Amino acid sequence: MKTAKTLIALSLSSLLVACGGGDDTPAEQMGVFSLGVSDNPSDAKDVTIAFKQVVLKGSTGSISFNVSDDGALKQVNLLEFQGTAVETLVSGQSIPVGEYQMCIYMQRSETPNADSSYVKTMDDNLHGLTTNSNGSCGGVGADDTDTGRLFFNKKFTIAAGTNSFVAEFDLNSGLQDPKGNKDYWTLKPASVQLYNNAEVGAIKGNIPSELVTQCEAAAGGSIFSHAAYLYSDATALDNMSDFRSDAVVAPKIAPIAAARVNDIMDQSNQVIGQGYEFGFVVAGSYSVGYTCVAQNDDPDANNNPDDVGLPFFIQADIQAVTVTNGTVADGDFVVATSP
Repeated sequence: MKTAKTLIALSLSSLLVACGGGDDTPAEQMGVFSLGVSDNPSDAKDVTIAFKQVVLKGSTGSISFNVSDDGALKQVNLLEFQGTAVETLVSGQSIPVGEYQMCIYMQRSETPNADSSYVKTMDDNLHGLTTNSNGSCGGVGADDTDTGRLFFNKKFTIAAGTNSFVAEFDLNSGLQDPKGNKDYWTLKPASVQLYNNAEVGAIKGNIPSELVTQCEAAAGGSIFSHAAYLYSDATALDNMSDFRSDAVVAPKIAPIAAARVNDIMDQSNQVIGQGYEFGFVVAGSYSVGYTCVAQNDDPDANNNPDDVGLPFFIQADIQAVTVTNGTVADGDFVVATSP
């Protein structure tokens, strides 16, 4: 990774002087910054983003990190980094402590291009991938017309010592399929959240085969997409809603995130079960739902069984899943027994 530090109206050396000295800046006034990307997945085979640049906007200027690989765009298939798996964009960079906002820049392409950002659907068709956001981050940013910006409004703190962050993409809610006569997919900038690794834990659990069978029987048909949905604490099964653009009306509750259910493999690469994992969950108590019809959850439509459109439902739930910092909470589902 090549790192270019550009500061608006200030050189880096003058910024360090403002913080208390140039080469004599005390170590406690610098922090080590790292950034990775991970994914809560969508119903696609491949979602590749071609990353260009990461910019941190501070009160006195902006710092830019060129994340290209030897001059080539850094392409990351987000579906290869689910749960707690992370691909690093910025590693171990020393920057002044303080509050920052972040912009991540990606190359956008409305036409299929395996060298840019793209989506490969389940039928192996390649589509372009774009985002509607652009602009600078404190006056710094990629200016090319094919550059999109993912901007994080919430400020975060770089403290003395190690600061490791993850930009978590929730593609289930933020990846929009082609509309009208368009053939490209669109990534909504608001679908990316920034997490400090020191402030999050994880949830990991198994899905019993009997539960999978029950869900598929209830759904009918022959196409299924299995997923776990994360909700706020004490969300009852009947109140677990889908992702949607309209406001969810009480008592229904919208999900926080979704995670794909994947095969669990043994050391011989034999399938021994199915499970899911949420990787960067803020400490607290949660409810989790399971469905086999995630493919019917269109974030731009209403998909509950009592709504017009494709049926979506949550088959089963678990309650009171408690997440603490730096730990993995047990999220195993169980098959309900008849009374």
